[in-house]
Amino acid sequence: MSGKKRAILTLAAAAALLLCGCSRSMRNYQIAESIGTLGQYENNEPVETPKMKAERERKESEAALEKTQEDQLAQAEALANKYEYEKAISTLQMSDELRDDERASEAIADYQKKLDQMYVYDGDIGHLCFTNLVADTDRAFDGDEYSPVYRQNMITLEEFNNILNTLYESGYILIDLHTLAEKTETLEGDVTLIERDAKIPEGRKPLILSVENLTYDSVRNGDGVATRLALDKDGNVGAVYTDAEGHDLIGPYDVVPVVEQFIAEHPDFSFKGARGIIGLSGAKGAFGYAVEEGSSADYESNRETVKEIADKLREDGWTFATEGYSYEYMGDMSYETLREDVLKWQDTIGELIGECDTLLYPFGSEVDYSTEKAALIINQGYCYLVGMWSDGDHLEVNSKYLRQTRRTITGYVLENYPNNFSTYFSTSSILDDARK
Repeated sequence: MSGKKRAILTLAAAAALLLCGCSRSMRNYQIAESIGTLGQYENNEPVETPKMKAERERKESEAALEKTQEDQLAQAEALANKYEYEKAISTLQMSDELRDDERASEAIADYQKKLDQMYVYDGDIGHLCFTNLVADTDRAFDGDEYSPVYRQNMITLEEFNNILNTLYESGYILIDLHTLAEKTETLEGDVTLIERDAKIPEGRKPLILSVENLTYDSVRNGDGVATRLALDKDGNVGAVYTDAEGHDLIGPYDVVPVVEQFIAEHPDFSFKGARGIIGLSGAKGAFGYAVEEGSSADYESNRETVKEIADKLREDGWTFATEGYSYEYMGDMSYETLREDVLKWQDTIGELIGECDTLLYPFGSEVDYSTEKAALIINQGYCYLVGMWSDGDHLEVNSKYLRQTRRTITGYVLENYPNNFSTYFSTSSILDDARK
């Protein structure tokens, strides 16, 4: 209703009611009812008076301020839950809206206390590596020719969740490998590494997580194992999985989205947003997509898909590692073969996923660090180098590279060498009943 029309109706209604001798409250009620403003204004006044307007605007301003304050407090709390105490404190201190707020003062004191309790961890820093996960053991362990591959080379979704829960309950937190050695670069492009202490929250233990060669080339659709990564309707990375009824689902059916789901439920499992390292070779594509020219009719669109997935993964806190184009033993390669392998990976995968300074040696086959092969790897920009050691943890840092070992967890190792992971979990307590 227009203001002019409402005013006319109000005057007409008021004149009529004055003639009938009603009380003011009754007149206000009847006028408000007739013009459709019943209950809108104090004492059913037919219009909003200046006093009412001022009171309404005051309440709206207070509500808006409280909403802003609550949002800023929640933002600081989210940062603190990831151990970003400095950023959380700065968020509150820089807020004009929270300048004199007692809640902010108490939060700042709490975050500062936790920051002061951070300590330098001086124990071994483990690195656990995983392959694809078996989501449906009935189909994967059905005794066909693929069954040994799934049973020996992978662990199940249940086993992986059991491991994550055990690690979390034991005080482990995920850290970024890069935090253990700071990389500096001169104007001439020379890179120098400086070892950094792992300074972490009180009562926690650092851990590196990685995913081995995430190409999905060893799985068959319909076998109860995810076949590729994809972005879901909300733009998050999920694993594409075909259920027993033949429906394609996108969700937490493999390592990457399961870790994301776990961190969403336990944000304190990730130190400053760290996730893990995703290893990629090149000959069989990336994330389940063929990306080389001629490898698929959709290779061009596949390349764009891989870029989009990689961008989202990097945004979420994941980093990437080369595993060479051919995914073969680098220690056995000649210098020329190694050079071709490294450069071909950069041309096929490197340009899709962006910056990469980490190498996961396929099968743990490292090069001799006194040879020109090592110089080749380092000169190509790979200064975070990860080998393999099944029953121990090794870490060394010099000015040229960081070298660490990883323990790859597969069904074969769990079944045949159950004590290899006793530092982290009891194998018998995490095994899937389908494996027992």
